[in-house]
Amino acid sequence: MYKYTPAVIGISAALLLPLHAALAAPQAADKEALGQLLYFDKNLSINRNQACASCHLPPNFVDPANVADPVNAPVSLGSDPSLNGGRNAPSAGYAAFSPAFHWDSVGGLYFGGQFWDGRANSLADQAKGPFLNPVEMAMPSKSAVLKRIAEVSNANYGAYKTLFKAVYDVKIELLNLSDKDRKDQLVIDSIYDMMADAIAAFEKTRFFSPFSSKFDYYLAGKTALSADEAKGLAVFNGKAGCNACHTSDPLVAPDGSVLPPLFTDFSYDNIGIPKSTNPLIANNPVDLGLGGRADIAALNPNDELGKFKVMSLRNIAVTAPYGHNGFFATLESIVHFYNTRDVSSEWAAPEVDVNVNHSELGDLKLNDKEEQALVAFLKTLTDGFGPPLTNFPFPPSP
Repeated sequence: MYKYTPAVIGISAALLLPLHAALAAPQAADKEALGQLLYFDKNLSINRNQACASCHLPPNFVDPANVADPVNAPVSLGSDPSLNGGRNAPSAGYAAFSPAFHWDSVGGLYFGGQFWDGRANSLADQAKGPFLNPVEMAMPSKSAVLKRIAEVSNANYGAYKTLFKAVYDVKIELLNLSDKDRKDQLVIDSIYDMMADAIAAFEKTRFFSPFSSKFDYYLAGKTALSADEAKGLAVFNGKAGCNACHTSDPLVAPDGSVLPPLFTDFSYDNIGIPKSTNPLIANNPVDLGLGGRADIAALNPNDELGKFKVMSLRNIAVTAPYGHNGFFATLESIVHFYNTRDVSSEWAAPEVDVNVNHSELGDLKLNDKEEQALVAFLKTLTDGFGPPLTNFPFPPSP
């Protein structure tokens, strides 16, 4: 829940009504509905051609252009299609379960956050970034985004007008803001935060985290794994040791009930992925990952170089390409990389050659059939095997 200062509330009684009261008991369904409209609204990009959903499209919440052509499209194009980022868009599915970014002194590791480098603490923080990123939605300012929301010509205008009032007691029809006015900027910042808060509320719904895969049904005793899938699960938890980072044991939810595994421990690791040679990003500088963040580098100059967030394996079979730079076009290729990185000449040197994890991957000694079985198991993590299993606690706690 966001907190707003009395000064912000007092700027315009017509625009911001008793905001503290509105936020004390927000209408959850209205907030989620508002977030859904914002998530799919292409008007909120510079060329009115890109929404959050463009790079995180249901049902798998990734860029469909990347999935359709993972060899040639490892990263997403921006609203200006001549521009692109340097990292593959991770799935927004199950992202709501990631804790805030933090240092764990017991394990001696960073955990949580959003993005590949955890630079956003929460879904709401993450939602603020793409609108203003010049290689993504490329809007010039927060006020420019809000003015698109308040455009009468926006097909969602009537719904925005109703829902902003219902959820936050804000009258968007009165928006007439200037970036140059300090008081206006406080209002802009506040309403921009509300927009991100609503998107985060939508991303915390079961729509993004249905727990409806074959593996979920297997855990619930409602189906059986095939011989290959069962063998793959044994390899995953045994010889390959994938579960060291992609935890496969059921979890305990805050209320004490059982939560299906998320297949990530939300930590950071350098798995030694080579630098991409794809023309879209081949000339980009070396990506230092977590260690490239100025705040992390100031504290740990070398220890975090090359590390990226351990992403959930849920829906992994339908969210190609793989790796922070989309280096691997197929599930089979990244499994083979994990197995043979340190013993096969087919792999180029790591993009960042410090902090590479040599203890848990690189020479797993899996044979071809074990690799194939592992892939077969990973395919059981794809949602849509059946309806969501409703006995799991929801929404997530973060």
